[in-house]
Amino acid sequence: MQKFTEPRHRGEHVISEANGSLSREEGVLVTGQNLVVGTVLGKITASGSYTAFNQDASDGSQVAAGVLYGAVDASTEDKPCVVHVRSCELMAQALTWPADITGPEQLQAQSEMAALDIILR
Repeated sequence: MQKFTEPRHRGEHVISEANGSLSREEGVLVTGQNLVVGTVLGKITASGSYTAFNQDASDGSQVAAGVLYGAVDASTEDKPCVVHVRSCELMAQALTWPADITGPEQLQAQSEMAALDIILR
């Protein structure tokens, strides 16, 4: 029997969010990334564009700024994206973090998200 693996669904990481679209904003994901639903994002200071959170960066993306609502393939060009940026509860185990993040770095990023009222459960 053949085994199938179902990918994550858009918004699968959401427990609750504010009414309407208050919790979400549209943004731009920078070129060179193919990110899955629930990827923790940083925001590049110079451009205001989103990229995968990188605790070792120095361009602004070292600060957790939101969570990707749906998968986006920006491998070849900048692409529009939807990001949870405030007032929501998210499933911690459904988020995607950098592979090399340490416990203290992840706790720091969770604190940064909590300051935006993005609460991980």
